[in-house]
Amino acid sequence: MTVKESNSWIRIREELLRRINERVWQPGETIPGEAELAEEFGCARTTVNRALRDLAEAGLVTRRRKAGTRVAINPPHKATFTIPIIREEVEARGSSYSQSLLKREKRPLPTSLHAAFPVGDEAFLLYTETVYFADDRPFMFEERYTNIDATPAFAEAAFDLISPNEWLVQNAPFTTGDLTCYAANAGPALSGLYECQDNTPLFVMERVTFNQTQPITHVRMTYSPGYRLRTGF
Repeated sequence: MTVKESNSWIRIREELLRRINERVWQPGETIPGEAELAEEFGCARTTVNRALRDLAEAGLVTRRRKAGTRVAINPPHKATFTIPIIREEVEARGSSYSQSLLKREKRPLPTSLHAAFPVGDEAFLLYTETVYFADDRPFMFEERYTNIDATPAFAEAAFDLISPNEWLVQNAPFTTGDLTCYAANAGPALSGLYECQDNTPLFVMERVTFNQTQPITHVRMTYSPGYRLRTGF
């Protein structure tokens, strides 16, 4: 089945990866060329090229001039990390999705985050607070610092139709990152949002992403009571 949901290189990479993992394309098989894939996905060849380069860098395909691109026979067995789009996570639960941007302002990075998010003193950081809803009930509260030096277009993005989370997934590729998960009490502010007791434990994730050595974003996500994280490998 042809997938044409998006023209972004990230979406195309995910579809190509699916075909490799599900053996639609067998190990050692030559896959369609850039021009053919660009026509299928309705995008520019440069977009397909970016997706294929990412797969090649991960060792999943081999590319040789004039010989085309082949699925690697012995790809490396390593874990890969894909940042989820909150909208898709909510909709996958069968719930209706909505969002509300609470704050958007230039703000210096707090001292407590300097070790985790090493930006320079003059870095332009955009701070955003967003609440994500599932069936009109708060699902997750997000606090985010984004380095505009790394993603200049983020400063002008309109977050009424697309969230900061989804915009960055689609427009800010990352090479490395760090993820921390822990539990924290709701406290006065979040207990009001989630209509729970102050001492209710909430699931929290903090994530930092980098493009090579340049920090992109630091985000703290606090989920509603009872949230569970499930992942496969």
